[in-house]
Amino acid sequence: MDVDTRLLRYFAAVAAEGNLTRAAARLYVSQPALTKQIRQLEGLLGVELFVRSRTGMALTPAGEALAGRVPGLLTEWDLALRQTRQAAGRAARVLRVGFLASAANEATPRIIAEFARRQPGWRVDMRQASWGDPTGGLADGEVDTALLRLPFPGQDRLRVRELFSEPRVVALASGHPLVERESIAFADLLDEPFVAAPAETGAWRDYWLGVDERADRTPRIGAVTDQPDEWLSAIANGYGIALAPESSARYYARPGITYRPVTGVAPSRVGVVWKAESDTDPVVRAFVECCIELCSGTG
Repeated sequence: MDVDTRLLRYFAAVAAEGNLTRAAARLYVSQPALTKQIRQLEGLLGVELFVRSRTGMALTPAGEALAGRVPGLLTEWDLALRQTRQAAGRAARVLRVGFLASAANEATPRIIAEFARRQPGWRVDMRQASWGDPTGGLADGEVDTALLRLPFPGQDRLRVRELFSEPRVVALASGHPLVERESIAFADLLDEPFVAAPAETGAWRDYWLGVDERADRTPRIGAVTDQPDEWLSAIANGYGIALAPESSARYYARPGITYRPVTGVAPSRVGVVWKAESDTDPVVRAFVECCIELCSGTG
């Protein structure tokens, strides 16, 4: 019998949390999707793994037996997968760098050029992730390091070096009444519908909805997108407004959208991120050092 490791990850999360809602947030998936996957695993194994109740999800004896084995199995598989990918990258002399949106802005090409100078024969493979994965592929081992917007879910489990910050602005349809203002207070945006990242991104989505500055006022969601083009279209079509880094006005300028400074929200921060196991990797360290040196004083 072949069982997808993804199903085992979902099982392990529910077993650890004892609650579907918390497990879904941890996995960045919706609760209905998680429920479906757990039922699929039970169907494949032919056993019931959980006893469901209003208070949560309790393991059955069969579930307890599986829960005792799955973490070690997944750890070994993750290690094997990372080592395989790293070996392939090292053989090809390729450093995989994940990023969201504009990465490190104008510093990005300078970082790549300096890395190539310091690591002759190596090249950087930049891999853009959807907003559905704020870790840029780093959490799943798809990349070796990443240039990310902070904060993001799971940040405390990774190495993070902040590089620079920049103000946040608000993106609006050009016909929106507020574009007449030179600057907009965030308090004046609280009742506006927002274009949001998927709910599964948790704290990252909340940050870009300005949840910390809302004083418990629940955001109105006008649209949900996980790609820049979809995000721009939703704003231009009037489905909602959105907070964005100041650099978006340069990298994502398009007809029908106007960017305005917004007051009353904290700035956006950019960091270079890597896993603890890469602390001794000279190639990853070289990239991190390039990021730190070339981003010093920016923002």
